[in-house]
Amino acid sequence: MGLILTTTAGLVVWIVLWSLGSKGFDAFMLAVAIILVGATLRILARYLPGRRT
Repeated sequence: MGLILTTTAGLVVWIVLWSLGSKGFDAFMLAVAIILVGATLRILARYLPGRRT
């Protein structure tokens, strides 16, 4: 669920920045960075101590 919310937030940031006059590619790269951080945290959360899978 968290990854879906992160992806949605990244795409919202992309659309908002693009509509405010930023270059489309620059805004897209920021959205990709947000999504990658969310995916990385989700993968790393499995390896935290006390976390059962």
